[in-house]
Amino acid sequence: MNGVLIAHTPIAVDFWSLRRAGSARLFFLSHMHSDHTVGLSSTWARPLYCSPVSAHLLHRRLQVPKQWIRALEVGESHVLPLDEIGQETMTVTLIDANHCPGSVMFLFEGYFGTILYTGDFRYIPSMLKEPALRLGKQVHTLYLDNTNCNPALILPSQQEATRQIIELIRKYPQHNIKIGLYSLGKESLLEQLALEFRTWVVLSPRRLELVQLLGLADVFTVDENAGRIHAVDRTEICRSTMLHWNRTHPTIAILPTSRKIHISHPDIHIIPYSDHSSYSELRAFVAALKPCQVVPIVSGQPCRRYFQDSLSPRLPMPLVPASVRRYMSFSSRKQSFLWLLKRRLKKPRTQGVVFESLEENADQCQPDRDSKVKKENLSPQPGNPEQQPSLCTLRIKEQLLPDLYSKEWDGLVPFSESQGMATVVTAPLGLSVQLRSTDEEFTSSKTGEEIGLGPHLVPSGDNDGPATTRNQSTWMGQKPLQSPSSRAAPLLTTKFRGLALKYLLTPVNFFQAEFSSRSFDQQVEKYHRALAEVQSTAVLKIVSDG
Repeated sequence: MNGVLIAHTPIAVDFWSLRRAGSARLFFLSHMHSDHTVGLSSTWARPLYCSPVSAHLLHRRLQVPKQWIRALEVGESHVLPLDEIGQETMTVTLIDANHCPGSVMFLFEGYFGTILYTGDFRYIPSMLKEPALRLGKQVHTLYLDNTNCNPALILPSQQEATRQIIELIRKYPQHNIKIGLYSLGKESLLEQLALEFRTWVVLSPRRLELVQLLGLADVFTVDENAGRIHAVDRTEICRSTMLHWNRTHPTIAILPTSRKIHISHPDIHIIPYSDHSSYSELRAFVAALKPCQVVPIVSGQPCRRYFQDSLSPRLPMPLVPASVRRYMSFSSRKQSFLWLLKRRLKKPRTQGVVFESLEENADQCQPDRDSKVKKENLSPQPGNPEQQPSLCTLRIKEQLLPDLYSKEWDGLVPFSESQGMATVVTAPLGLSVQLRSTDEEFTSSKTGEEIGLGPHLVPSGDNDGPATTRNQSTWMGQKPLQSPSSRAAPLLTTKFRGLALKYLLTPVNFFQAEFSSRSFDQQVEKYHRALAEVQSTAVLKIVSDG
C-alpha cells in the first residue's frame, strides 16, 4: 500500500486503514490506481478530498457515497480547518501530477511549514511554473515518488517513447495492435496513436465513458471491427491470447511500461513508456525545489542518499498547536471507543436455557402455552424486548453519535469569500445546518439542479433581523429560504458566536458545486446529453422500423 500519515499533523494521504490511522482526521486521495486505494470501499464514512475527476471515478467505481467526497479544484488553493473550532487552519493546493486522469500532487501549508506530496507523478519542467511553487516557497518536507529512483534505469521521455511505439506499429501495417494497459492511465497515448494512424481505437465501455468525460478527441469506439488498435487489460497480453488472436488475424501486442516483464511470445513488445519520473527527472525536480528533507513514498526502495547535495538545511520541528493536539487526541480516543462499542453491539447474544418441571401443573400449563402462541402469532413484535435495542444502548448511541439522532445541527454554515489564490472561510451568524438522510440530494444555488454530494444546507433563524436576512441572501446567492420547520434551530448561543468554523471538514466550494465547477462538469453534461440523443434516435428508429 502506498500511503502516508504525515507526522505531527492530522493529515493522511492515500491511507485508508482507520484502525492504523491513529489521530489522522483529514484524508486525501492522490489518484485512483488500485495500489493507492487499498482499504477504500463503499463503507467509507469520512470526508475525503481529491480532484474532480477522481471524485467521479471514486463514486462510479468504488461506490463511495457522494456525501463523503469533497472535490477540490486543481490549481487553486483551499483553506481547511485543523481543529474543531477553526482556530488553526491550513492551505492545500492541488497540482496536476501528469500521471493518470485525476492524479494530483498536494501542497500543504500550515503550522507544520510547507509539505509537498507528489503521489505518483511524471515530472515536466512546467510543474515548477505553477503559482503555488514559483513563489520561491521553502519546501520543508518532500514526499517523493521514487518508483524509478535508480541511476541504472535509463528511461526515455514520454515523447520519445511514443515515437518508438509509432515506429513499431508502422513496421506492421497489416497487423492488429493490442496495447496492454491498466484500468486507468495512458489515454492521451491512445489519442495520439489514433490521430497518427487515422484509425479508431477500440476500448471497453468502461474506459470509453472515461475518455469521453475527459474531453479527448472523438477517436474511440467499442466496435471491435472499427479499428485495428485495441486497448486491452495488460493481463490479457500472454502467450495463450497471442496464439488465439493470430489464428484469426496477424496481431502484435505492445506493453508501454518501465517494469521488467518476461516476454512469453515473440510478438509481444515492451516499450519503456512510463507515467513515473525517471531518475534524471527526479534529480532535476529536487534540485529545483531544494527541500529540507526528502521522504520516499515507495517503501523498501531508499533514495535519500541520491539527493543529499540538493537539500536545504533542516529546520526545527514546529510545535503542534494546542487546539490541534486536543482535536487529534480526542478524535483518536473517540474513534477507538466507537469501534469497541460497534464490535460489542454486533457480538451475538448468548441464548440461555430455561428448564421447566414436566410433572408440576403439566395439564394447567398446556392451555396457557397454546393461548400464548396464538397471541404471539396474531400480535406484532415491537413489544418483545429481546428484539429491540435496550434503552441504555440507544442513549449511549445518542450521546456518541448526536448527528444521527438529531434532525438539526446547531452549528455554523460555511460562507466562502475568495481572495486571490487562497479561499477564506467564514460563517454568518444566525444560520444553522440541517442534515438530511445520506440518500437525499441538495440543490445547487447556481443551476437549480439536484446534486448529491452531502447534506442539504438550509438557512434558519429569526427573519426579523436585517443582518440575518442579508447573510442568508449572500450565502445562497438568491432570496432567503424559509426553514422547513418553524422550530428549525435556535439562535446561536453566546459561546459559539464569532467562531469561524465548527466541526467543518469540507472544501469551501463544496456546498454550492458538484464534483467540479468548471470544464469537467461541462464534459459530464455533454456526455450524458449526447448519450440521451443516441438513445432517443435508436428508439425512433425502432418505432419507424416496426
